[in-house]
Amino acid sequence: MTHDVNAHRPSRLPSAKCCAWSLLWALILLPAFAWAQDAATQAMSVEYRDIPGLGSRNVIWIVAQQHLLLAGFVLGVPIFAWVCELVGWKSGEARYDNLAKEFTKLLTSAYATTALFGGILLFLLIGLYPKLMAYLSDIFFPSFLAYCMLFLMETAVLYLYWYGWDVMQGRKKWIHLTLGFLLNLFALGIMIVPNSWATFQASPVVVGDGTAIERAWAATWNPTWWPVNIHRLIANVVLGGFICGAYAGIRYLLAASRAERDHYDWMGYVGNFIGVFGMLPLPFAGYWLMREIYQYNQQMGITLMGGFLAWLFILQAMLIGVLFLGANYYFWMGITYRIPGSEQRYRRPILAMLIVLMVCLGVWMTPHSLVASLEEARKMGGTHHPLLGVFGVMSAKMTVANLMILVTFMSFIMYWRAGKQETAAWAKIAKSVMGALLVVAGIAVVVLGVWGYFVPAIIRINYFSVAQVLIVLFIMLTFTPLTAVLMKSAKVTTAMVWGQMPVRSAYCLVSNAVMVVLLMSLMGYARSSSRVHWHIYGVMRDTSEYAYSPALGYAAAFMSLNTFVFCLLAAFIFWVATMGDKAKQGPAQGARADTPTGMPGMAPAVAGGAPTGARTGTPTGTRTHE
Repeated sequence: MTHDVNAHRPSRLPSAKCCAWSLLWALILLPAFAWAQDAATQAMSVEYRDIPGLGSRNVIWIVAQQHLLLAGFVLGVPIFAWVCELVGWKSGEARYDNLAKEFTKLLTSAYATTALFGGILLFLLIGLYPKLMAYLSDIFFPSFLAYCMLFLMETAVLYLYWYGWDVMQGRKKWIHLTLGFLLNLFALGIMIVPNSWATFQASPVVVGDGTAIERAWAATWNPTWWPVNIHRLIANVVLGGFICGAYAGIRYLLAASRAERDHYDWMGYVGNFIGVFGMLPLPFAGYWLMREIYQYNQQMGITLMGGFLAWLFILQAMLIGVLFLGANYYFWMGITYRIPGSEQRYRRPILAMLIVLMVCLGVWMTPHSLVASLEEARKMGGTHHPLLGVFGVMSAKMTVANLMILVTFMSFIMYWRAGKQETAAWAKIAKSVMGALLVVAGIAVVVLGVWGYFVPAIIRINYFSVAQVLIVLFIMLTFTPLTAVLMKSAKVTTAMVWGQMPVRSAYCLVSNAVMVVLLMSLMGYARSSSRVHWHIYGVMRDTSEYAYSPALGYAAAFMSLNTFVFCLLAAFIFWVATMGDKAKQGPAQGARADTPTGMPGMAPAVAGGAPTGARTGTPTGTRTHE
């Protein structure tokens, strides 16, 4: 008996009733389809959208600045966290490994917030600036894919790096260090790929022919791409170091036990050290960036340094000066409170350094043209002051900037050598040579600065300014290893005492972090405004209602707002990072409250059996609250 497989299959031919309903629905939906097509065509022609009351540019300004600041912190912290872990692995001191883990704990708290602001920024840019984003997407689409892959790999490695910390110890430590290296490698890629999009807007290089990858690569390799990469890499290290220092300062103020004070005092010192050593070469990277901008387009450089944006660099000088003073002041407090007996020895050098820093700051923040009334201008004979106008040019400012870097570097060398006595036979000769080199370097920097007034600008920029930078770099690269060799065999005369810093040291750390955030907000505005009325300089003009550069007072208000919002976000990140610590506090920690070595992995604060905090008969911790 055969069975017909098609016996119960329904007919594929539509019935008359079905055709009628289909025709009816087509007639109903045809206008909707036509409207949708018209809306899509209209959407393709939209160049800008606005947010009533707020303004699209203001919203983008805030969100983009928060994303960049958080990204700078997230990309800077893994660098010195990995270095601390590597030092702990090589030296066998567990406190460095614990410090690296605490740094990474802040990183994990900030990572999701950074990604959140990045996603918000992307959606806002696509919605508010569709034509600009369509143009950039057409050029940089291959790098968009590369960025996505880098982000996925960094996320996976970060999770493995953080959650595998305790598991990958002992023989598996090399695996964890490899993960840390990969984390920094992917983070570097995540930084330099978007930098190409931003620098392309300021210095575009467009190639019409070629494949998509060739066009993207040509646009990526624009004149300011690598200067911005180097500048932002160093700036991220500075930001991360000072933010971690601010975290340590806050925890130091809230410390309930001696062990916590010791630990966060040391952590604050490390954060300040990282921030300072990143800050020393940062002006050189900024100078390189400005040179590339001038070479690409002289008008853009004049707008930045000689146009209406020139006053921003006066504000920049004030902020950098406060940052230099804060970093040096923290070192000087460390000499006074952490190394008993050193304050008398270094009182005069500290006073001399302070005078040099204040004089240099005064010169750096002197404007070239003064804002004066008509009567004042007549008395001066013009907008240039007959005496102070000499200090308003770049020759003077480059000179004092190099001198401030030298002074800050020597503050660290002085702090490094405090409480130690060199025992090497060649120590006196080495110190004499270092002193002579320092004097010669200072004189050479000043002479080149004064000489720069009497030569053409091209000679001063290409030769004299470069020579000043090389002199300062020579001092730093020579003194650091030489001092390290001297200190390796030095005899400790006064051991370091942790946990004795006054509360103003913590405020100093917080102030340094705020100054860095203000600086990054200020320079972000300067780089964006240098394009004036162009989205992409010389290629795509800004035709929106915001096709003008905001006034300096308006911009200063937004810089302050961005700094305040970022500080709130940082406080939230700090709070989240400390929630787990509060749960771990218990009777065991209370039993160690007055033990100098109570923190896991912390070495004894004072060698030779001297009690922690023993200073001229003062009780332990007394000077903490001065």
